[in-house]
Amino acid sequence: MRERGTTTTAVRAGRAGAGRPRAAERVMAAVNRDPLTAPHRTRNDAFVALGAALLAVGLGLLVDDGRPLDPLGWALLLGAHVPLVWRRSRPVLVMALVVAFVAPYHGLDFNHAAPTPVAYCALYTVAATGRPLRTVLVGVGVLAVSVGVMLTVSAKEALQLLEISGWVVAVLFLGVDIRFYRQYVASIVERAERAERTREEEARRRVAEERLRIARDLHDLLAHSITLIGVQTSVAAHVLEADPGRLDRAAVAKALDDIAGTCRTARGELRTTLEVLREDGPGAEPGPPGVRPHDSRGPLPGLDGLPALAEAARAAGAEVELSVGTDDVPPSVGAAAYRIVQEALTNAVRHGGRDDLTVRVGLWTEGGALRVSVTDDGSGEPAAEPGFGLLGMRERARSVGGTLDAGPGAGAGFAVTAALPLPGEAR
Repeated sequence: MRERGTTTTAVRAGRAGAGRPRAAERVMAAVNRDPLTAPHRTRNDAFVALGAALLAVGLGLLVDDGRPLDPLGWALLLGAHVPLVWRRSRPVLVMALVVAFVAPYHGLDFNHAAPTPVAYCALYTVAATGRPLRTVLVGVGVLAVSVGVMLTVSAKEALQLLEISGWVVAVLFLGVDIRFYRQYVASIVERAERAERTREEEARRRVAEERLRIARDLHDLLAHSITLIGVQTSVAAHVLEADPGRLDRAAVAKALDDIAGTCRTARGELRTTLEVLREDGPGAEPGPPGVRPHDSRGPLPGLDGLPALAEAARAAGAEVELSVGTDDVPPSVGAAAYRIVQEALTNAVRHGGRDDLTVRVGLWTEGGALRVSVTDDGSGEPAAEPGFGLLGMRERARSVGGTLDAGPGAGAGFAVTAALPLPGEAR
């Protein structure tokens, strides 16, 4: 209870300390808001009309400037304030109605100071809600009508009106300045919102790219490992069923050892991928400046890992001829080549369609690019159910600016060829 009371007191104190800034923010929000789209504008304008009417009554009673107000004068004065309720919805019409009440009011030489607030309020609204040309025309029209009416009363009053016409111009300029200021604030807000939308789109794009990268990694890892495990399991089952009376324990042990090795390799790569997901996910601690989170997972697989891929395919029963004519490639290109060869070997072992399958893997540099070729002498038929293997290989090639072709070989089997551009320093 003591902690809760202390917290409540602190919150109240914080609110009391923040009262002024919040009041200032509300005032600035009201100033910046577009008057034509502001909420509750009719209700708020009714309060404005009431406040202007009370001010006019006070001026009519306290200021001696013309004839004292009689019932007709009071009716014209108060009637001029009624249109202010709709001043932001119909500013020009409201200005015309105000002039319609105020002109005969001045013509009868009633207190000339009393209707000043309502006239200035209507003029300001016209200037703050319309274009400058409309504002100028309305201002000139109001002055012309006012001077014309005052001339019917006395030339002296008309001259005095011209002398104070600077206040009319000042009110009009104030309204125009406020309008331009609101447009400026609106443009800033629009640019900020556009920038925020751009950042959100960029964040969504990065998330989509990261999902795609993780999907490719998982596919390459699991498809390759599961295919090899399936083939090795079939070999072990074949050895057990071929001649139960003369069981080749060494062959069975080798097949099971190959399965265990493949499982260990898959488990290690899967653990690395999951560590990347944890580092990139919510709550991950930021790493050193300039280092991306997934850089901590160690070196990317490269060309030095190709012999292990070839050995794993041999353990699955395929004859693999590996030829690597270069080792000076950037890590990103080497990783892409590694994944392409991995997927191509997986597809060859899975869909080769023969026991004495031969797969030829070659990598060399030519024309400023790393060339990758994986061909087999299998059936050359695509999978019955299309998967993501070929799509993943093409995406791997595109990720480094390269291209990839896959299809039936020239004579038989299936062929995968890729060209991965090398940066200038690696050529």
